[in-house]
Amino acid sequence: MSRFELEEVEAAFRQFWYTGMIREDWNAWVDLFTEDVVYEERVLGTMHGREAVRDWVVPLMERYGEIYGVYDWHAADPSGRVVFRMNNRRDHPSGQGVMDFPGITILQYAGDNQWSAEEDYWAEKLGVQQWRDYQEALKQHDPDHRNKRTRRNWGDGPDWTIGKASYWDWPDRKGP
Repeated sequence: MSRFELEEVEAAFRQFWYTGMIREDWNAWVDLFTEDVVYEERVLGTMHGREAVRDWVVPLMERYGEIYGVYDWHAADPSGRVVFRMNNRRDHPSGQGVMDFPGITILQYAGDNQWSAEEDYWAEKLGVQQWRDYQEALKQHDPDHRNKRTRRNWGDGPDWTIGKASYWDWPDRKGP
């Protein structure tokens, strides 16, 4: 089994988190995987190879662009294994509160700021219920809320886990 300096694994994880969850640059995020990555999404299936992950995640995250990932905790070790818990969050269309469902991910670091494996587990039943509740809240409060892609509550994680108030707040993005 490979061993890495823990600082290297932690730095690679922060880059992984920033690129995907904060910056939401899904093409650049996919480039953080090895070409032969095995990505197991326990509900949606297993992908083999970086381009298969790209073909899946880029359109998925565009379709569900109102969701953002909120850090809860992570653990890393010198084997390169990183486990983290997050909430898949939508801001409530009323402007008050959030709608969450939890997920846990297991990553395997391969060195050189690349990941060779990812396994995602999320509360499918809660995710489906959140989607239904969100659809109802859209009808009641703001039918255009999905396009606003607000990110108003990043939780209480470390500073490196906190993003902007909207997906559209990045200088290189044009709002709806």
